[in-house]
Amino acid sequence: MSAVYKDPEDRYFEDFGVGDVIRTRGRTVDAADFTAFAGLTGDHYPLHIDEEFAKEGRFGTRIAHGPLTQCIAIGLVGMSGYYGNGIAALLEIRSVKATKPVVAGDTIHVVAEVLSLEAGESPRYGQLEVNYSVRNQRDEEVMVFQQVMLARRRPQEGEDA
Repeated sequence: MSAVYKDPEDRYFEDFGVGDVIRTRGRTVDAADFTAFAGLTGDHYPLHIDEEFAKEGRFGTRIAHGPLTQCIAIGLVGMSGYYGNGIAALLEIRSVKATKPVVAGDTIHVVAEVLSLEAGESPRYGQLEVNYSVRNQRDEEVMVFQQVMLARRRPQEGEDA
């Protein structure tokens, strides 16, 4: 019997709760990620792509681009399935802080917590604010940021989703 693909679970603004915590699976970051991200973004700063340059610096080796770490974190939470198909748009990213370097071989995961829900005046959308704590294999926080998203509200009887 072949596997059947199932669409993401229907989730609505009303299904999220302040204090909900999501812990994602891990993902190992490697040097190929640094090179691919540099190529994609054009950010070829030597701290990320030149091992000889990086050896002489503060960290003694190449480190991940901050936005690479952030993008991986966003993807890990998305892949967890917690949001289902309830998110309509990203509205804002607040207070991004890189607290420790991510080096090749680190395995990062995310502990995300719903900080606030704002129903607002729109009958179709509410706002969801989530804190992302990105952690390495030693459970040390390497980055923290808050993401504000537009979430679909549950349709009222007679309305289309």
